[in-house]
Amino acid sequence: MISNLDKILVAGATGGVGQLVVAKLLAKDLKVCALTRKRAKAESMFEERVEIIEGDIREPNPLRNVTNGISYIICCTGTTAFPSLRWDFAWDFANLFQPANSPQVVDGEGVRNLVAAAPRDLKRFVLVSSCGVLRKDELPFNILNAFGVLDAKLMGEKAIASSSLPYTIIRPGRLIDGPYTSYDLNTLLRAKTDGQKAVVLESGDRLNGEASRIDVANACVESLFHDTTVNQSFSLINSGDRPTVTEWSQLFATL
Repeated sequence: MISNLDKILVAGATGGVGQLVVAKLLAKDLKVCALTRKRAKAESMFEERVEIIEGDIREPNPLRNVTNGISYIICCTGTTAFPSLRWDFAWDFANLFQPANSPQVVDGEGVRNLVAAAPRDLKRFVLVSSCGVLRKDELPFNILNAFGVLDAKLMGEKAIASSSLPYTIIRPGRLIDGPYTSYDLNTLLRAKTDGQKAVVLESGDRLNGEASRIDVANACVESLFHDTTVNQSFSLINSGDRPTVTEWSQLFATL
């Protein structure tokens, strides 16, 4: 059972979903380590309530030095599906065929690097992936995958599934409620979805729709407390009337 003595590493902690994951872990009084490329950005965001670890999942060797003592990893890293400034077109000379921050490098090789660096006694590796990774030839996912983002995410999934580490893979639909970014920790701690639709989970990759970033973050955190999510890959969307309280134990029991 997870405790406040366990260290939880959040990769991509300053991103849209990652920020919310950190806030929800803090709300449960859990010990958080934020893995980020830019220490100053994370320090200004989390008000010294988390341990900041400067690192980059694109660089495999230094990662082994930042996962010591980590009990859980939640990976929320990612880049844009289509070419953008976030791809960093200052080419990576170690990989001449990819921009330095492309999906192949971040969602594929980066996740694979993080899995390889994880302690062998890790209690859980939670990955935020995407709906459509197993339906890349179907609309609308063939359009989404035009530049290989789903190929890359599936590479990351396969690295986890073949690692022998306990894992949970969450495949959200198109992310809404954002992009959620805030430099006010109190705002993050109070964040609630503006949507009126319920959370729907289903094993595998058959759902299609929108998914609240806040509900995705909740699923990442709540899954740590439920053994029914161990070694499970499931999709998450929002659909139907939202109940007053989302009962995660009941949702996870359906997987």
